[in-house]
Amino acid sequence: MRSITVHVLGAWVHNLDPVIFEITDNFALRWYGLAYLMAFVVGYLGLRWLAQRGLWVVAPARVGDFIAYAAIFGVFLGGRLGYVLFYMIPENGFGYVLENPDVIYAVWKGGMSSHGGILGLIIFTFVYSRRMGCSWTGVGDGLVIVSPLGIMFGRLANFINGELYGRVTSAGVGMKFPKALAEQGNEEAYESAMKEAVQADPNRLEALWGSYAVNPGATKGPLLEQTIALSRDNPAILEVFHKYVETRHPSQLYQAALEGLALFVVLLILRLKMRQLGHGVITGVFFVSYATFRIIAEQFREPDSAWVVEGLLTKGQFYSLFMYAIGAAFLVAGLKGKTGSLRDRPVRKEAPGRG
Repeated sequence: MRSITVHVLGAWVHNLDPVIFEITDNFALRWYGLAYLMAFVVGYLGLRWLAQRGLWVVAPARVGDFIAYAAIFGVFLGGRLGYVLFYMIPENGFGYVLENPDVIYAVWKGGMSSHGGILGLIIFTFVYSRRMGCSWTGVGDGLVIVSPLGIMFGRLANFINGELYGRVTSAGVGMKFPKALAEQGNEEAYESAMKEAVQADPNRLEALWGSYAVNPGATKGPLLEQTIALSRDNPAILEVFHKYVETRHPSQLYQAALEGLALFVVLLILRLKMRQLGHGVITGVFFVSYATFRIIAEQFREPDSAWVVEGLLTKGQFYSLFMYAIGAAFLVAGLKGKTGSLRDRPVRKEAPGRG
């Protein structure tokens, strides 16, 4: 990952390479993919650590299978379907999905909903607990402890990709995300920046600029992506971005710190210090805390979808409000439940040799 070049104190142009290394012309290892891998590896290690110490209702030998199924049916399926239901259909209409059904599984084009992933995991853990004969809320209590680490890795990957960036800030410190030039309403700044970038590196950009002049809709993104890539070794292009790109909050890092690291620490301490909590309490704390942190972070994040209430409530904040109700339900059920419930174990016998 190449470093960000500092222009002046407090103002950085984001031009990190999202690719770790290329394997072929059409296949490369990306930081976003590595983030998902790290999330599942850390999730497996964390849940196994909890299970081995009697802090989770799932036995250690079943953690591997649990993580694999949770990844497929909870995170990927739930996250993608959530994006389609919560964002794609409201913006493009149900007819768009019916006419283009391949968009449902086209994850390589982007689009995963954290709220959808959480909902997917709720459904998955319910089915899993019924099949394994253990407490549904007990299963959830372990999963929500490690889930924030996955969220953290995802937000860090968003930052490296230069996507889901923050709102414009007048503060002296911030980030300049060149991808913001492609937003609707920035057409004038985009064309001015690209013209100057072509002058700074005509040998590598003139052909793309010519294609853009013929078909702007198809080549606007590729031209900007190539220009960002060239800025990593061309200071003149970096100067162009510094001139035309507004300074924004690095909201991805705020979310990684709040929804990820801070939430993980809170839940882990709660589990270690209060081992006799009834099933569901930690899950309830997760929902309430995640919703709170998300609502706070959305104050600094550029809305990536239409506002629910213009200038007041983003879609991320709107969906987070429902999490308060879900969290309250888990808290009430858990506090009414019996203590000492960590001694519960699945009633089914373990299959030998599984890990």
